Amino acid sequence: MSDRRQFLVRAYKIFDLLVMLFCFVLATLITNPRLSGFGSIQEFLSVRIKMVNFVLFLGLVLFWYTTMKFFTLYQSKRLSNRWKEIFDVIKATLSGSVMIYLAGLFFHIEIITLPFVAVFWISAAALMIVSRLILRWFLGWVRRRGRNLRNILIVGTNPRSLEFARSLESKQELGYRIIGFVDTDWEGTTDFLENGYKIVSDFERFPSYLRENVIDEVIISLPLKSYYKTASEIAALSQAHGIVVRSLPNIFDLKTSRTKTESIEGLPLISSYIGAMEGWQVEVKRLLDILFSSLALIGLSPLLLITAITIKLTSKGPVFFIQERLGINKRRFRMVKFRTMIPGAEQKQDELEELNEACGPVFKIKKDPRITPLGKIVRKLSIDELPQLFNVFKGDMSLVGPRPLPIRDYNGFSEDWHRRRFSVRPGITCLWQVNGRCDVSFEEWMELDMKYIDNWSLWMDFKILALTIPAVIKGSGAV
Repeated sequence: MSDRRQFLVRAYKIFDLLVMLFCFVLATLITNPRLSGFGSIQEFLSVRIKMVNFVLFLGLVLFWYTTMKFFTLYQSKRLSNRWKEIFDVIKATLSGSVMIYLAGLFFHIEIITLPFVAVFWISAAALMIVSRLILRWFLGWVRRRGRNLRNILIVGTNPRSLEFARSLESKQELGYRIIGFVDTDWEGTTDFLENGYKIVSDFERFPSYLRENVIDEVIISLPLKSYYKTASEIAALSQAHGIVVRSLPNIFDLKTSRTKTESIEGLPLISSYIGAMEGWQVEVKRLLDILFSSLALIGLSPLLLITAITIKLTSKGPVFFIQERLGINKRRFRMVKFRTMIPGAEQKQDELEELNEACGPVFKIKKDPRITPLGKIVRKLSIDELPQLFNVFKGDMSLVGPRPLPIRDYNGFSEDWHRRRFSVRPGITCLWQVNGRCDVSFEEWMELDMKYIDNWSLWMDFKILALTIPAVIKGSGAV
């Protein structure tokens, strides 16, 4: 770590401790009715501090520092985006505040109450977030002017290396200077050189080049199969020089996958995954599913009851249609809908195969003879889907996600990429529902599901839910 970096880290540690002290005093003054106004501050400062309280406060300070360090607030954030840093601060300050509250309960510290902790957390998080955003802006400003730069050497001249270099150069605020590339001549060398980059060394001269030049980081981007030995030797030599070694993670060239580093029992792993269906957003999505499904079931209970009674009175058979469907990673579950067809309709499907109007493996008939008169109305208004809120509450489904398919439809899949839709929890509504439903071809349906998975965010879920309401009112594509 450079002297400049060490100074910055120490300054931040001191600043965070001062923030904690300031917010502790602020929360005490705001939430303690006996300490209000200027005179109370003097009274507050003149209070005799018992040795035991002083020791307890030092313990809280030490714990606060340990928590901030545990959440990696003092590691380099050069390559992380601002939102990740903000979320790290929120997690760290929330965890620290909760532990301070628990310590207050355990040691019977009267001033540490729930309002105290709320004021403390909000003020501490706000001050730490603002300070880091200011520093991030300042460092970006400095780096765009050619200061505080890190020299990197890229090993490999394949298209992936070229794409990485261009991406890095487009983000000047990161402060990276590409010194050059390391590689031997190959059939793509001429095309590579036409892009204006230079090859400063081959593999044989790499050790001497490393000794004679200022290099802060080495980026390895070599084909794993044919250059494993070379890549491992370069990594070991760079490490011997104390140089940071990074590698482009998509070593299997998985076009749509994302990667992250993890560890299991201390063993490092590089994980490849599809879409963004992991992390804190997924936990929030699940909490919202539980909250909204429970509220919807309560609020819609009169409609559910009336529909159930009407179905029972107008046709023979059960109120609900329960069918085995495929959920996340093809786990089977029993999906619940209001029955809209005559009893035994599922057994009659084979007789109607020649009338199937849908392309692909799915089965759809706009004027299905098995649908009851009431069923037509219930389907048109999508009321038949409402019992799936029980599946959402239980965890088999989500409010938003690719529609769960019957086993029969899945067995008809001919393309493996179609099966990627099962990598996420199925939902009541998705892009297919708000884009015409049964008026959309099977291939377009699958492509919409892939679009949802690859671009998923909580905001996208909210937009789809908002668009579902007018789609249901219009009855577009419903059969």
